Amino acid sequence: MTPQLILSVAAGGAIGSVARYLAGVGSGKLFGTDFPWGTLIINVTGSSLIGAFVGLFVAKWELSQAMRVFLTVGICGGYTTFSTFSLDAYYLIERGQTLASFAYMMASVALSVGALIAALRLIRVVS
Repeated sequence: MTPQLILSVAAGGAIGSVARYLAGVGSGKLFGTDFPWGTLIINVTGSSLIGAFVGLFVAKWELSQAMRVFLTVGICGGYTTFSTFSLDAYYLIERGQTLASFAYMMASVALSVGALIAALRLIRVVS
């Protein structure tokens, strides 16, 4: 752990957090707020993005550790959080929407892991 790595995470985290905020607000305006569409979209796109980054690191990107940490831990970590996912699932249950909560949890996990796998495979194919 170096000051450069910490600054890389902090800078990436700021970018990812702002992107998360904008995506969440935009999704709420576009799809409404009765279902946590924003968090679902953020988790899926964030998983795809980190999958693409990791695939590119392996395939062809020779980046410094600071840049890798900036992109993955910083940007992707600031953009995606499953703490919000958990809170949204709880709120759906609390509002009596147990089936919607279950669907949300299953879709979040399955689509995020699927997006990561698809991105990794895509990068392997095109590299």
